[in-house]
Amino acid sequence: VQEALGTPFESVLDLGTGSGCILLSLLAERARARGLGCDISEAALNVARENARALGLTERASFALSDWFTSVQGRFDLIVSNPPYISLKDYSALMVDVRDFEPRIALTDEGDGLSVYRLLCAQAGPYLKESGQLMVEIGYDQGAPVQVIFQENGFTEIKCIQDIEGRDRVVRGIWRGENAAD
Repeated sequence: VQEALGTPFESVLDLGTGSGCILLSLLAERARARGLGCDISEAALNVARENARALGLTERASFALSDWFTSVQGRFDLIVSNPPYISLKDYSALMVDVRDFEPRIALTDEGDGLSVYRLLCAQAGPYLKESGQLMVEIGYDQGAPVQVIFQENGFTEIKCIQDIEGRDRVVRGIWRGENAAD
């Protein structure tokens, strides 16, 4: 959220929105911004809608049941996501209070932990305005491979941002259009 607020945007798409905390935090700080939160879980979307009501953001926040981009229309200045990035191998080693708190589908991609980044980077272009940004949360050891995925899919000015403890936490890139990689 802090990194996203350091960039200009009026429209934001939050994929895998869950409770809506990222989308709603961004909208609360940008009075003219509008956003769409998408999730595959209707239960999560109900929580997000209730949170939007509690924060007085229902006029600027909308929500849709969607498997990533499947129900998304339009172009956005910013796409954000905190996708399931824990590898299946690492999932079994998670602390029980973490593993049992969140739904499994919100934590792991049941593979190498990178599959959702591949999907998001490959499909984000048509949903981003020119010079729009994609920002994703990552695991502490995923900075380099996720930056490569961004680069292979035509994003420029790719940057890995560290959290307050100095660990890689967010990768962002700018979309320059269909010929961005040329």
